[in-house]
Amino acid sequence: MAAKGQFVCYKTAKGYWNYRLKASNKETIAVSGGTGYSSFSACKAGIESVRKNSTAKIEDQTLQKFEPLKNPKFEIYLDKAGKYRYRLKASNGELICTSEDGYASKDSCKKGIASLAKWAAESEVVTEE
Repeated sequence: MAAKGQFVCYKTAKGYWNYRLKASNKETIAVSGGTGYSSFSACKAGIESVRKNSTAKIEDQTLQKFEPLKNPKFEIYLDKAGKYRYRLKASNGELICTSEDGYASKDSCKKGIASLAKWAAESEVVTEE
């Protein structure tokens, strides 16, 4: 049996639903963007959007003159600490997920995006209480 990842849905202290995408080794690959979803079903719809858009093109915002791409897209950018991060935007421009941590190199950030695409497709949705 092939190893499976999981979209782990959980409720925040403020009552919103969020998710983490975890690989089979339990490492978190991506987290939901924004403040959260108002319901579990909305959270599941967000997960479906990640699945649908996980093969989007990459816009490298770390380049001096980057070419803006149409949504859906991954955006690679540098955070305040100088680490590489990505965020995935849906076709309507909504932020649907981000990398949980920054990456030391752009190459490792791109590998993180490839990992998201691999795990998002087959991961089961579970809830965490």
